[in-house]
Amino acid sequence: MGEQQHVKFPQEVIDEYAALGVDLQALFSAGHLGNRMGVQISEASPDRVVGTMPVEGNTQPYGLLHGGASAVLAETLGSIGSMLHGGSSKIAVGVDLNCTHHRGARSGLVTGVATPVHRGRSTATYEIVITDENDKRVCTARLTCLLRDVHPGDEELIRAAN
Repeated sequence: MGEQQHVKFPQEVIDEYAALGVDLQALFSAGHLGNRMGVQISEASPDRVVGTMPVEGNTQPYGLLHGGASAVLAETLGSIGSMLHGGSSKIAVGVDLNCTHHRGARSGLVTGVATPVHRGRSTATYEIVITDENDKRVCTARLTCLLRDVHPGDEELIRAAN
């Protein structure tokens, strides 16, 4: 758990960040928390972000997938989509996360798919649908991110992700 698999990025995203010397795999990963939880990103573009997370190790006392774990997966996927939409001149910062939990999951992997609801100049909103291995909806989430300009000093944040 915690090793990042190779993420499929659109060629224009690869080219944009390569020109800046930024490691896409590290920047658009699940981060330290997501890695501890076993989140794996498999596809990432402004139009669709896909990732999985194991239920095992992410449960509440009744043995069900913890709602907070679903929130981590949702925010990770929506944030990656928002960052890719904003491009290299913007940083995405989550400002609102709403999760509705529809059913429990006790084992296996859950899969989250983030798709845009709104992509503007200063905000981006993504809907994230999390399903179990039987393609049953476990959670529906909505994340809104503020897209702010990269400021001097933010380079350290970007380097820290690498």
